[in-house]
Parts: sequence; structure tokens; C-alpha cells
Amino acid sequence: MLYNSPEVTGNEGGNKEFAEEGDSIRKTVGTKKRIGLIAGNGRFPILLAQSIKAKGIGIVAVGIKDEASPEIEKYVDTLYWVGVAKIGKLIKTFKGEQIERAVMAGGLTKSHIHSRLKHLKFRPDLRTIKMWYKKVRSRHDHTILEAVADELAMDGIQLMSSLEYAKHLVAEKGCLTKRDPSEREMADIEFGWGIAKEIARLEIGQCIVLKNKTVLAVEAIDGTNETIRRGALLGRGGVVVIKLSKKNQDLRFDLPTIGLETIKHLKETGVSALAIEAGMTLILDKEKVVELANKYKISVIAR
Repeated sequence: MLYNSPEVTGNEGGNKEFAEEGDSIRKTVGTKKRIGLIAGNGRFPILLAQSIKAKGIGIVAVGIKDEASPEIEKYVDTLYWVGVAKIGKLIKTFKGEQIERAVMAGGLTKSHIHSRLKHLKFRPDLRTIKMWYKKVRSRHDHTILEAVADELAMDGIQLMSSLEYAKHLVAEKGCLTKRDPSEREMADIEFGWGIAKEIARLEIGQCIVLKNKTVLAVEAIDGTNETIRRGALLGRGGVVVIKLSKKNQDLRFDLPTIGLETIKHLKETGVSALAIEAGMTLILDKEKVVELANKYKISVIAR
């Protein structure tokens, strides 16, 4: 059931800070043994919420507008919607709910952010502006996210690694599918692994596409799916995709993730093999992912 924040917070006079950000959803829950969830796009926020709830922990979720799925409502106790550049609003929401620990799950569409900036629809609050100009040393993803974590910490909210509640989703070393990579595919994986690691270290992206030891596409602001599409178009089928994390990856955010939509996209674009990093990649709906990859004869290997 939808209703506005004055009802959520229990303040008779209402709360403009919450109400301005839109509707909220609440179910009855106490303040003890709860955690905050910052939800971006994809299925990971939903699967993470399910895992947290299974441990008997209550969830106060903040869904990022235009990114998080409304389906998240089914798996949390309280849901607020906040704009992507509203760090101040996010912190006030968690503090109002007496949240001291939080996790982050799901991504943000970079091209959406830049589009909003271009059309003046991206309206950061004062705290976000101060953070951006005083604490963000560069425009790299990890620098921005670290600054967000620092802002949360300043108000007594510890940002934790989502892996504490999602260890069962982490890829284990080995070939996941019935079909091992072919000799040519394995040669491409060996050739491209170091290149992909360096690209990730430079904060360019987490994914490359290659064929016959030739790099066809490198992930940039367009994201993984478009990178695969570009590379597959040039390779005309049978291409290899490598997706991995950077060295010293901060486990609190931005872990590489694959799921059913990933496998469907690989099939549509003509990818024959996918290499991911064991211990550092999340596999959502693993059994279904492996089943679909086997159906399409796509080799998936974690190394």
C-alpha cells in the first residue's frame, strides 16, 4: 500500500524532507536488528533483500529513482524512493529510521546520469554538491562511491559489504557449463585477461570483447551490454567476453555481476564464451543461468 512519508515517520505535522522525494511503503517492523539497503538497478537488490530477510533481519530500503525495480517492495519492510543525487535525503531517511548499518546493491546507468546533467534534470541536494566538489578527487566510480560511504559514516551509518549476506552468489573457480571453452576461446581468454585487468585498474570499465586475440570493444560509459553489442557486431559471431573486477576491489560496491539477462544478451549478440573472475563475481539465479548457458552452448568459466 502506498502512502506519503508523514504517515511513514509518524509525525502529525508531516515531514517535507521525505514527502518531497515521493511515496514510501512500510510494513510493521521494530528498529532493532535492521539494516539499510541502497537499491540500484538489476536483480541483485531483490536477491540480496531475500537473503537478508531469511536471516531474520529487517530492511529499510532506499530505492534509487529510475533505477531500482518496484518489485523490491515485496522483500523489504520499509521502502523510500530517492533521487540519485540526493545524498542528504538518503542520509536523513536512514537516520529517521535509526539505521546504523547499510549495504549497497545494484548499479546505476551512467548514461542516464550524464543525460540528466545535460538537460538540467539532475538536481543534486546541497550535501551532494559539497561532497562532489570537496571530497570527490576524481570522477572514477570507486572514488565517488567511497565519498558516499564517507558521508554515511559521518552520520554514524556504516556501509558494509553486501557479500556478508550474499556469499552463496559468488562464482567458484572452474567451468560452470557442460561445454569447456574451445582451444581458440581459451587462447583469447588468456590473451585478454591481463588487458581486462589493466582496463579495470584504470577505471575505464570491467568488460572487454575479443576474437582471435584482437580486442573488439572495451567497456566505457555505455555499459556492459552495449560493449558486448559493439564487439559482437565487429566480430560477427563467436566472440569471447571477459568481465572482471579491478585489483583491490572495494567489496562494498560495484562487484561484477551476471544473470539470466546476461546469458540472453550473449545469445542474441553471438557470444560463444564468457570468462568471469572466481571469488569476485556474483551470479544471480545461478542454476537458471547455467541451464540457459548450456541450452545455448555458451561456455562460462570462472578463473
